Amino acid sequence: MYKNNKIKVQSKKITKFLGLSILAAALGVAHTAAAAVPALSVNGNKVVANGEPKELVGMSLFWSNNYWGGDKFYNAGSVKGIKDFFGGNLVRAAMGVEDNGGYLSDSGSNQARVQTVVDAAIDNDMYVIIDWHSHEAENNKRQAIQFFEDMARQYGDQNNVIYEIYNEPEREKSWSDVIKPYAQDVVNAIRKIDPDNLIIVGNRRWAQLPNEAAKDPIKGNNIAYTIHFYAGSHKEGVRANAQEALDLGAAIFATEWGTVNADGDGGVNKVSTNQWVKFMKDNKVSHANWSLNDKSEGASVFKEGVDTNGNWSVNDLTETGKFVRDIILSYDLNNTDSGSSSSSSSSSSSSGSSSSSSSSSSSSGSSSSSSSSSSSSSSSSSSSSSSSSSSSSSSSSSSSSSSSSSGAIGGSCTAVQFRKAVELDLRQSNCITISRSLTNETIQFKDSNKNKSCDFRGTVTDGRKTVNINKNYIRVNDFQGKTIRLTSTNNCNYMLVKSY
Repeated sequence: MYKNNKIKVQSKKITKFLGLSILAAALGVAHTAAAAVPALSVNGNKVVANGEPKELVGMSLFWSNNYWGGDKFYNAGSVKGIKDFFGGNLVRAAMGVEDNGGYLSDSGSNQARVQTVVDAAIDNDMYVIIDWHSHEAENNKRQAIQFFEDMARQYGDQNNVIYEIYNEPEREKSWSDVIKPYAQDVVNAIRKIDPDNLIIVGNRRWAQLPNEAAKDPIKGNNIAYTIHFYAGSHKEGVRANAQEALDLGAAIFATEWGTVNADGDGGVNKVSTNQWVKFMKDNKVSHANWSLNDKSEGASVFKEGVDTNGNWSVNDLTETGKFVRDIILSYDLNNTDSGSSSSSSSSSSSSGSSSSSSSSSSSSGSSSSSSSSSSSSSSSSSSSSSSSSSSSSSSSSSSSSSSSSSGAIGGSCTAVQFRKAVELDLRQSNCITISRSLTNETIQFKDSNKNKSCDFRGTVTDGRKTVNINKNYIRVNDFQGKTIRLTSTNNCNYMLVKSY
């Protein structure tokens, strides 16, 4: 059954591509296949792509509900901003369900917002979580099945899409008697349409007990279980639950987490957050931070009144926002060898203190509308080296002004191995020589966390072509030769560079 369904979906993808190609040929225009992200699957206790552990890191949007304030970020500009400004490869669309202004009272508006986010993620070669953002999903199983069947029909042939079918079941609900039967029915409905995209299932006590689910798992393929935490409230005890789930062979995914308390407010707890980040990096656990919003509370990454279409700077960020951005940028999400590479970052936030912390407080995860409950970009590895003309690579689009120029780059340059991430301090050297020619390869440039009060802006050249660095992350796919030189136009001196 699984193999036959898999073939069916692959045939659907091939047929769709061939149909577009034939149509393009008939119209006399060139057809270029969009850069695709690799398919996700579960292997043991890991989410993998191309057989290797795959880290997805990014932001969760706030509740989608009408008039709650977070709905204004459900647009293509914000999704692109998660990739370009935060450096993430993942966005989570948290579609409110039961509460005022949610799906049950206005399905059209809420579903349209989700579809806008999903379409933008696909356009930007990002992964996207479609989240049924509920605390009582079993009471509305029919609507959940209808919604996810619709999403699977629309997006089941897209590797980008992940289904999160139950955000945070409340504390007292039984996994085996209440949550699992609901989840199994929704999983079965999705699998009749989409046989293989990743499905994530919430668990008891506001998604803090994936170990219970691991002991009595859902039947089916490519299933992961949610772990949610707020670092100010949830510490060693909740992390032990996550570790036990992994030890039992279950894959886990932190679809929502915060740096503050479980009610979505309070100050940033850096020590506890660093311990959680270390745990996630060590175990290749993907995650989305709560939340991309400007509400006046500790969990929001933006100050009130920020632009809602992705035109952001470090001055727009709250204390949480700055810390979370540093964490996301500490990952090497363009690494075609897949793994997280803290080597690409100097961010202290990723260091992950090992000191012990207090026992878990299971907390008021319900924090309902207020916030919490219910808590990028580099593009995905495989699309990276392609000719991806998607938005993130604007290396050449928004950025490039080709300059014909002489070719030779003088001066002493730092020698760098191909595929190795380096951080340049332009005051020491603004030139690197790579061990392999960049012809038909990709090189990426990311603003460094060491630029404390500015974002790097400037130019980069291979001596033949000059590209403007006018955003925090760009890729260039058409440099030649081995040597490149950077110039800062705003006195920011640090830049992360990696070729692949």
